[in-house]
Amino acid sequence: METQKLQNSTLILVFGIFSILTCCCYGVLGLILGITTLILAKKATAIYNQNPDLYSGIQNVKTGKILAILGIILSILYILFIVWTVTYFGWETLQNEELMQERLRELMEQYQ
Repeated sequence: METQKLQNSTLILVFGIFSILTCCCYGVLGLILGITTLILAKKATAIYNQNPDLYSGIQNVKTGKILAILGIILSILYILFIVWTVTYFGWETLQNEELMQERLRELMEQYQ
């Protein structure tokens, strides 16, 4: 019996890679791609588990799922970093370069 390629296996791998690459786009794009990848991977794994001899490409699904989890973690960390930066420095400081430099000098003096 000839095996057929598992549906969306390449797409899952590509989305997993892009979820890591786009995690620094304020975290939102990487989070969306990561969650989408996990949903697609769950469906593809369920199809594969029904009849494993009929399908190939499960390795792409597994790799894409791992990359999606990493992308989600990195996106969440980046979102938390942005929230911390805004709460610590404030919007006014982030929009004014001179005020930001002054604030960073104060921060560096605290740790010297």
